[in-house]
Amino acid sequence: MATIRTENLNYTYGIGTPFEKTAINNINIEIKPGSLVGIIGHTGSGKSTLIQHFNGLLKPTSGKIYIDDVDIWENKKNIRDVRFKVGLVFQYPEYQIFEDSVFRDVAFGPKNMGLDEEQIKQRVTNALESVGLPLSYLDRSPFELSGGEKRRVAIAGVMAMQPEVLILDEPTAGLDPRGRDTVFSLIKDYHKKTQCTVLLVSHSMEDIAKYADTLLVMNNSEVFCYDKTVSVFEKSEEIQQMGLDVPQITRVFNELKKRGVNIGEEIYTVNYAKKLVLEYLGKAGEKSC
Repeated sequence: MATIRTENLNYTYGIGTPFEKTAINNINIEIKPGSLVGIIGHTGSGKSTLIQHFNGLLKPTSGKIYIDDVDIWENKKNIRDVRFKVGLVFQYPEYQIFEDSVFRDVAFGPKNMGLDEEQIKQRVTNALESVGLPLSYLDRSPFELSGGEKRRVAIAGVMAMQPEVLILDEPTAGLDPRGRDTVFSLIKDYHKKTQCTVLLVSHSMEDIAKYADTLLVMNNSEVFCYDKTVSVFEKSEEIQQMGLDVPQITRVFNELKKRGVNIGEEIYTVNYAKKLVLEYLGKAGEKSC
């Protein structure tokens, strides 16, 4: 059974106006429980519109969305529960912080779920640990923290609801390389620990490819491909033609292949490239003996 399934999903903005635009067109996908999916696409490809359908923030113009095989719009009263089940972290979530302490901000979601004080306290503690912040921060004002720390507090606020699906829209936007690696590593660890379904949205395949086991590539409001990460990179040249950057290491090995040096296929991480190069050099050394 798929955690999320879409059936002929369409959404059009501004119907009947001069600004009418189809944002997503005929989307049919199934997202498996416990998977870590990267959603890639250039600006305007439809990826952000798509994820806002997964927790009921947008209602389809046509088509259906199923969470655990239940049509989420069959009964509008269920939408509130859907939003607890599918947690969405928007881009620059630190701008949505509003409470006077880290504890109160992270506790906002669990409190609205109707949990008792002990449950709330436990969830806040676990969430803060998941984003790598010390418990000594609980009584501090979130507005005193650094930009990266605020980002992690905001992410913890969604994690504290313990959603079945965690969606993060450009979770590392605006962060330096070290900050990006830290946030992605924390999300990867959280996924491994909780076994929940995680969707990571980005325009950067360089970042996402290192962490996601499956990639959904959006282009011109439609699904270009949706497959295991290694299979998606079989289409790396087509992806580049769409205006998306594949990892630098992939471009290097694609160029080597064009020049007659075929070391391997679907290379998208430095560690995997290192392994193949060492194997290639080892074989070359054996032949020369």
